[in-house]
Amino acid sequence: MVGIITYGVYIPRFRIRVEEIARVWGANADDIRGGLGVHSKSVPDLDEDTATIAVEAARSALRRRAIDPAGIGAVYVGSESHPYAVKPTACTVGEAIGATPVMTAADYEFACKAGTAAIQTCMGLVASGMVTYGLAIGSDVAQGAPSDALEYTAAAGGAAFLIGDRDPIAVIHRTCSFTTDTPDFWRREGQDYPRHGGRFTGEPGYFRHIEGASRLLMEQTGKGPKDYTYAVFHQPNAKFPQRVAKTLGFSPDQIRPGLVVPSLGNTYSGSSMIGLAATLDHAKPGDTIFMASFGSGAGSDAFDIEVTDAIASGEFCREAAPSVAALLADPIYVDYAQYARHKGKIVMQK
Repeated sequence: MVGIITYGVYIPRFRIRVEEIARVWGANADDIRGGLGVHSKSVPDLDEDTATIAVEAARSALRRRAIDPAGIGAVYVGSESHPYAVKPTACTVGEAIGATPVMTAADYEFACKAGTAAIQTCMGLVASGMVTYGLAIGSDVAQGAPSDALEYTAAAGGAAFLIGDRDPIAVIHRTCSFTTDTPDFWRREGQDYPRHGGRFTGEPGYFRHIEGASRLLMEQTGKGPKDYTYAVFHQPNAKFPQRVAKTLGFSPDQIRPGLVVPSLGNTYSGSSMIGLAATLDHAKPGDTIFMASFGSGAGSDAFDIEVTDAIASGEFCREAAPSVAALLADPIYVDYAQYARHKGKIVMQK
């Protein structure tokens, strides 16, 4: 019964409103906000990056459950914005939480689904008996070029999920993937910002792959939308997950708890995983969760999850770490100049 042993999230407190970005570039804020369904996005502090976000998310996970870090035999960090081109973020996380030196570690990259790919890897390692626990993290300080459409949503945040088979709070009954070579989004080595294929990001990218993985999973499990309490889909904006949920037959009530993008933005590798965490913040024993991530390039990972009695046991304490709602509360709003400095778009001359 491999599943989620504990989980944690970290989101920076700084935010920038869509109106502020639109003001700088002379865009119509109402059109942008209405088109994306996003009104603000998270911004990293000056000393925050993918590694620090991943560490904080992992520490929050371990605060919720007393797990000996020495039993974590695998640490995988999925991101599009690893701080080093050559030096793994996963090693930093492992050292920070006390999981080293006896562990396997690696950084994953598959656009916004690198974190869920890490979950699948950890599931296999646990099921095979190679490790007791595997830590899968999706963390990003997402990039968007100045004035590009991505700049209105590219955010910062991450989620960590400890995978194991010893009294999980949520069992992952099945997972499957749907992957093709669809170049809807890319960033070459040495480039600061990604580029995207515009309209290709929607139909041949996001919708084809999430629908493909979702329908494949429901075919394999013999389940339909009505068999799930909640559903979570990758959130590049608020419109895409609502549209794909409706197409697949899920209701607005099923996706509402995990739909955090309007005030958070798109945290790339952390996007669907933070949505799952927000759903687990509300979940009760017996609840079922359908999740489908998406990563440009392109692929989708779908999961069939069932919450167990362990989520309400004395061994797991949800209140020991901040909920997603708490992390989104009391934001500190910045103007564009502060945002640009925090994001490294402008730097101080030395």
